[in-house]
Amino acid sequence: MYVMSPYSGKLISDKEAIDKYNNEGLWGLMVSVDLGECDHEKISSKEHITQFAIDLAEYIDMKRYGEPIAVFFGDSPKVQGYSLVQLIETSQISAHFAEDTDRAFIDIFSCKEFPPKKTAEYAQKYFGAKKMQYAIAFRDI
Repeated sequence: MYVMSPYSGKLISDKEAIDKYNNEGLWGLMVSVDLGECDHEKISSKEHITQFAIDLAEYIDMKRYGEPIAVFFGDSPKVQGYSLVQLIETSQISAHFAEDTDRAFIDIFSCKEFPPKKTAEYAQKYFGAKKMQYAIAFRDI
C-alpha cells in the first residue's frame, strides 16, 4: 500500500502532477520515495542497486549519463548501507539504503516529466518493500 508523505500536502495523480508541471511551465519535478520492510538481500546487493538505476532510467524514459555509482559506507548501524547516484541527462537519481532497518530512501529529480506515483510503485516492487510513501515537489523560482 502506498500513501503520500504527510509532510507534502494533498496526494495528486500522475496526470495531475504532469499537467501541473507542463501547464505552469515549472523547471523541475521531484519524487521522494521512502520504502520500509524491504527485501534485505535486494537492498544489500550492489549489483541489484546499480541495476535498479539502469532499469528505472529506462522505465521513466530518461537518458543515463555515465554508469551508476554505488558505495557502501556508514559508521553506525542506523546509516550503514549503500548510497547510489545515477546522473541522467535531465538531472539525477539518488538513493540510500539502510541495511539495519531494511529501509530505502530514493529521490528522482528531472526537468523532464515522469509519472511520480508509477515511479514510486516501481521502486517499491523492485526492492520488495511492504511499506511505501512518496512525496512530490515541483522546482522553480
